[in-house]
Amino acid sequence: MYNKFIFINNNRRKKQEAQKAEENSQISFDMLADAQNESNNAINNNASTKQKSNVIFKTGGIKRSNVAQSTDQAGKNLNRFIDNYVLVDIETTGLSPIYDDIIEIGAIKVENNKMIDEYSQLIKIDRILPQKITELTGITDNMLATGKMPKTVLEEFIKFVGNNVIIGHNVNFDLGFLCNKCKKYLNYNLNNDYIDTLYLARKLVPNSINHKLGTLAKLFNINYEGAHRGLKDVEITYEVYNKLREIS
Repeated sequence: MYNKFIFINNNRRKKQEAQKAEENSQISFDMLADAQNESNNAINNNASTKQKSNVIFKTGGIKRSNVAQSTDQAGKNLNRFIDNYVLVDIETTGLSPIYDDIIEIGAIKVENNKMIDEYSQLIKIDRILPQKITELTGITDNMLATGKMPKTVLEEFIKFVGNNVIIGHNVNFDLGFLCNKCKKYLNYNLNNDYIDTLYLARKLVPNSINHKLGTLAKLFNINYEGAHRGLKDVEITYEVYNKLREIS
């Protein structure tokens, strides 16, 4: 009887851990996985000297097998409520900060808990955008052709953010890309402190069915239309952050 009790509780714990690992993606896990496969196939077909990339899943810092992370790290994880910060969200070609590209950055600057400025920019890439990403975000190759070069966008982004704390939903995913690309294109270490609204949501609304941005938006009656674009996701995250502040 005792062994049966342990078995049941172990299974329950494993299910809870699995739910946390899957729940937090703003982007559909299956769609991004498909996109990553497309990206890897293109790399293998066109550049035989490159090694096939591992992937980093947008799982809120929970490590899984086959995860490739940038060695460049941001600052400290604060996870508290502040009044001056910059909200950030990115869209990417896939899941690996090393082998995939950022295609859009959206950011909003907040002072005294009021939005005062915004930054949004598409980024040129030297590959065909995976169809799954276009289906998810609405971003097309033609749209990216009108964007700016990565180095220029990152310079603008760094200037916009300054020394502010960065806030995002499952922000480890975004920072993994941003840290890697800042180092690659600018030889710059992005080391801003950061706050993850996903972590705060898990702590403050533990009984939510999951803690995806869309689920939280529905829970707090926040308009989710137009999600999966950088600036819109940032606006939603701002609303979620303040709703969490209210119940903290």
